[in-house]
Amino acid sequence: MAEAMERLGAEMHALIARLYPICRSITGDGLRQTLGILGEIAPLQTVEIPSGTQVLDWTVPLEWNAREAWVADSRGVRVIDFRRSSLHLVSYSVPVRARMTLEKLRPHLHALPDRPDWIPYRTSYYEEAWGFCLPQRQLDALPDGEYEVCIDSTLAPGHLTYGELLLPGESKDEVLLSAHVCHPSLANDNLSGAVVSAFLARQLAGVRRRLSLRFLFAPGTIGAIAWLARNREGLWRIRHGLTLNCLGDSSPFTYKRTVSGAAEIDRATAHVLAQSGYAHQLIDFFPYGYDERQYNAPGFRLPVGSLMRGRHGQFPEYHTSGDDLSFVSADRLAESFRVLASVLELLDGNLRYRNLAPYGEPQLGRRGLYRALGGSAIPDLQMAMLWVLNLSDGTQSLLDIAQRSRLDFAVVRAAAELLARHGLLEPG
Repeated sequence: MAEAMERLGAEMHALIARLYPICRSITGDGLRQTLGILGEIAPLQTVEIPSGTQVLDWTVPLEWNAREAWVADSRGVRVIDFRRSSLHLVSYSVPVRARMTLEKLRPHLHALPDRPDWIPYRTSYYEEAWGFCLPQRQLDALPDGEYEVCIDSTLAPGHLTYGELLLPGESKDEVLLSAHVCHPSLANDNLSGAVVSAFLARQLAGVRRRLSLRFLFAPGTIGAIAWLARNREGLWRIRHGLTLNCLGDSSPFTYKRTVSGAAEIDRATAHVLAQSGYAHQLIDFFPYGYDERQYNAPGFRLPVGSLMRGRHGQFPEYHTSGDDLSFVSADRLAESFRVLASVLELLDGNLRYRNLAPYGEPQLGRRGLYRALGGSAIPDLQMAMLWVLNLSDGTQSLLDIAQRSRLDFAVVRAAAELLARHGLLEPG
């Protein structure tokens, strides 16, 4: 098992490395290329929505593509070059071809004085602007003089693209796993969430399950809003959900609850993290961060929480070139995969049972249950059986019983399945 997870972690990290150089944005060929590569892991269906389409209170923007962008000094040396890092170009920069002094160029140059060796990530999605990003040290070293600026980009009618995959279960009730795929060369935010989600989809394809699983890979904000607008009639199927973000760094896990704070996904994720042994924290919902704020909007109130390691805006590398391939590790990716797989397994197995021998404690010995216990390597199985028998009145789920007994959900579920096989429980 440990070796398998080690291999899986390495495979996920290798895919992040492959995706890392691509210039992604909320529209464009880089986004399509990213979805195409993720589709090699899990067969995604891509959806394209034309520019100008009204989606809820928003409008799908023009499609942006950039072929090259650079700033050259008076000798023709390219001091900033988009080909070295997609972060160098402000996303959605309009086309520019001009010569100007450093004084006129400076308002279009962005750096981080407190992180002088890192390139910041900047966007101008919904305004006509342009700019370049560079390390503060490089900015400070630029000599006065004339510079040539080239941004070979297009803003034209096109499409917004997202990808999704539905793995049908026995029920039409769905678990939504949503990852944003609109950032350029940032390994943790957002590639880690998208890659872990894709590998989960690969592993769970063909596995028999009760709940259906829907995997969504969309550009942040506008992509989730477009998906919600297109799928309003079927949103009743979303019973549980998670946005997946920043899952590859070494920070403790953070789970951000739904608006209610008491949804089944809130309790399930909290239980898995508590049993995992990994350092973690639980925080309440607030209307900022990732696309959980779209799913939890008042008109939808979908029970979608957010699982992450490093928190939005709260680690130094956030939205900078410091969020590179060395910032994420195979081991942390594998841990995130394991936690998510456990959450999905819990949700799928969280049934309610009814005790068929509720008057006193049933005799376990004559049903062979003590022999079954003797051959079991599951710790606390006997105590779990007693808890399940006592609380299975048709109103309490296995998660309720696990939380009340402070036993691992997997042990409680194993006890329930054993009792059902021996005719003492039935789903209800």
